[in-house]
Amino acid sequence: MKKDRRVLVDHSSLDDAGVFAYGRGEALVQTVDFFTPVVDDPYDFGQVAAANAVSDVYAMGATPITALAILCVPETPLPEGTLRAILAGGQDKLKEAGVSILGGHSVKDPELKFGYAVTGVAPRRRLLTNAGARAGDRLILTKPLGAGVLATALKRGELDPAAVRRMTRVMATLNRAASEAAVEYGARAATDVTGFGLIGHALQMADASAVTFRLRPSREWFQPRALDLAARGVAPGGLKSNREFYGPRIREGLIPEPLRLGLYDPQTSGGLLIAIPPRRASAFRAALRRRRVWHVDAGEVAPRSAVAIELEAG
Repeated sequence: MKKDRRVLVDHSSLDDAGVFAYGRGEALVQTVDFFTPVVDDPYDFGQVAAANAVSDVYAMGATPITALAILCVPETPLPEGTLRAILAGGQDKLKEAGVSILGGHSVKDPELKFGYAVTGVAPRRRLLTNAGARAGDRLILTKPLGAGVLATALKRGELDPAAVRRMTRVMATLNRAASEAAVEYGARAATDVTGFGLIGHALQMADASAVTFRLRPSREWFQPRALDLAARGVAPGGLKSNREFYGPRIREGLIPEPLRLGLYDPQTSGGLLIAIPPRRASAFRAALRRRRVWHVDAGEVAPRSAVAIELEAG
């Protein structure tokens, strides 16, 4: 069967977006994501699910415009008002993103799940993909890591209310401002950091671009308490799976073990990892500061070596 030439980006993972060419120089970006609750408050869960669902669209430098809700409802009765609060949280977050909810679908399922299928648009010439990074580019990360470890601690009753609020705020923050700045200042490539952890998504980006990423992690990359909890063995199952799968292709260097663990931590609604040409990096960082986007310098892009990712002391 012949490949449809209108399909510009055909990712094999359901975590990523597909891109379809239409009109004169336009691209349609489509993605879908839904999951079980990562926080206890139903309204907050709806907000996080919505922010996460539109993230793939922002990662490609596109503008989300419409969404369809996906809701899996368990047969066991939920507390009164739970579903209403989840839907309200999602609706408010998508309203903030300027996205119209056109409808949706619900089914019965053993576990509660919620999310959206999202459609976005962008000029083809301004699309960001994970294949455009070039040697010399600077790498910028736009949200702190640690959501997987912290969510696991929450499930175990080991997370204080202040940490829960902070974690929720990070996950519910849209990547809109970071995406708009990346496009405006000529970023070459981007990816959002979600279930494969920073290492997994960075490795995919490095492979697609045929380069090596040199990362210099430090504690400031992480939300408070995340590394301490990881050092105590508090970690989601996905962290171990990510390390087993991606670890053989990483040169970990002399990085403290808690930092190494945190880099494999699966994120929910994580930030963007953006490759920006060096001559534009300073102006891009200034633009992020003006937009009040948390960010750190994550490292730089190097010519391809024997490994996809090299970790160096920060």
